[in-house]
Amino acid sequence: MRLKVIIASAILALISLLCAAADSTRNNGPTTLVAQSGEQAAAMRLEGEKRFRENCGRCHAPPHKFPPRMMATIVRHMRVRATITDEDMRLVLFYMTQ
Repeated sequence: MRLKVIIASAILALISLLCAAADSTRNNGPTTLVAQSGEQAAAMRLEGEKRFRENCGRCHAPPHKFPPRMMATIVRHMRVRATITDEDMRLVLFYMTQ
């Protein structure tokens, strides 16, 4: 049983790395957010945390910090599985990368 968990974790990590590598070869570039004022950034972070708890927190605890590109790949992947809106995805990504 433990071996299955290790193998599944390794496969998920490999998929995430492959997705990140594929993203870096595209001309679209990674998801970026325009610099915000301190007040706007704080409001977006709070809203992102709220949306994380509503959409992601049902199954996941907030992960440790990942690089923004990797977090964008993870959030996009989970967006499809959890049917998260584009706005929710953007705010959750902002929260997770701050």
